[in-house]
Amino acid sequence: MIRPLFLLAALSALPILSGCTPLGLAAGAGATAGVATQQEGGLNTAANDTWIRGQINQLWFEHDIDMMRRVGLSVSAGRVLLTGVVPKAEDRVDAVRLVWRVQGVREVINEIKVDGEAGTSGGSYATDVWISTQLRSKLLFDNQIKAINYSVETIHGIVYLMGIAQNEPELERVINHARNVPSVNRVVSHVMLRSDSRLRTPANSPAPAADPAPSAPAASPEPVRQLPATQSAPVERVPLQ
Repeated sequence: MIRPLFLLAALSALPILSGCTPLGLAAGAGATAGVATQQEGGLNTAANDTWIRGQINQLWFEHDIDMMRRVGLSVSAGRVLLTGVVPKAEDRVDAVRLVWRVQGVREVINEIKVDGEAGTSGGSYATDVWISTQLRSKLLFDNQIKAINYSVETIHGIVYLMGIAQNEPELERVINHARNVPSVNRVVSHVMLRSDSRLRTPANSPAPAADPAPSAPAASPEPVRQLPATQSAPVERVPLQ
């Protein structure tokens, strides 16, 4: 009984699996450091990602406290994934603009929807939470997956994956787990491979001179590759720029 209880406790404590959970909620500084050293990139990368997350939350809080509630945030190796549904297009622009003000941000992946757009209806918050919990559990108990390297966000039945995969077979396992969770409509992967040379390139220190303010959201990229049609939910492997 000890091992299952320990693993269930670990599941609730692992911060990297939830983009909205601060790293500091792990049980004590020692536990936080232990978790961070196991992540791809080690303690320095984890600490930098935590700092970036904190700075973004601070800027959002100062701009509009409701933004923190509506926009999901995941940070991996300086790459920032934004999800959620906001009332107005201006809110989406503001969320992205504020992220770019934070030093150390390499890339901003904007998956924020505006209320009323296609894909923002159907599903419920409770269902989304259930999907994310089920998927995190599957990743944690799969000994061929380094679950600590992945974050999961679910919005209206769409699962967004973020993180660093050890290799292509591991990423395929992660995606297949996501596709086979009931009630999942689509899987969008923003996961990088560990072999990607950009992970060894330092992030630009200064923030951009001018905040980007796109007038309209970019069109969704075409899927890179589909997994076998026998699976339940379609997958969008987003090409990295």
